[in-house]
Amino acid sequence: MIRLVVADDHQLVREGLIRLLSLEKDVQVVGVASDGEEAVNLVERLKPNVALVDVRMPGIGGIAASQQIASRWPDVGVVLLTMHDEDEFIFEGIASGARAYLMKDCSHQELIGTLREVARGGAYLPSNLLRKLLTEFRQLRQNRARITPTPCDVLSRREMDVLEWVVRGYSNKQIARELCIDETTVKTHLHRIFEKLNVRDRTQAAIFALQRGWFCPPAA
Repeated sequence: MIRLVVADDHQLVREGLIRLLSLEKDVQVVGVASDGEEAVNLVERLKPNVALVDVRMPGIGGIAASQQIASRWPDVGVVLLTMHDEDEFIFEGIASGARAYLMKDCSHQELIGTLREVARGGAYLPSNLLRKLLTEFRQLRQNRARITPTPCDVLSRREMDVLEWVVRGYSNKQIARELCIDETTVKTHLHRIFEKLNVRDRTQAAIFALQRGWFCPPAA
């Protein structure tokens, strides 16, 4: 069962989402918020699997709320929902720790599929937004003005193996299965990776590696 918190400052949108999601047997809306601060408080109190959060809200917006949720409760997957596909919003949204970014004109199937994927520990971007993100990574790589360290200068071989699966969007459980190790070991490797790269979370670690050309971006 997906325990979901929904946050949007427009009442009609909130009510529409709740009606839509109530049709799904595996989705339970456990909390509804009208701004980012309320969303964070609900996540703290209700411990959902997923938070569906509007990007533009008064007070603490969706991106700031996503940053707080991702840092304080990393097991809660944040899905950002918005009408805006400008690069600034996309890049800030992904950097905030959100696992998915959806446009409000997405289909019912895409919304439900994304919630289920994020609840499983995965991530999702629509193909048009993923192309923008990959284009930005390629440009950053091409425009590097200084020599950056190679992976072997920074991380161990096993840490690189873990980071590669992080870049692919795999959860700790999936990484453990792929590398035939337990989840506790994966978490230990991730902690060391974050310390060595001086990053806050797995999203920043993936961006760090992609910007330096350590891995090829995942196929769109």
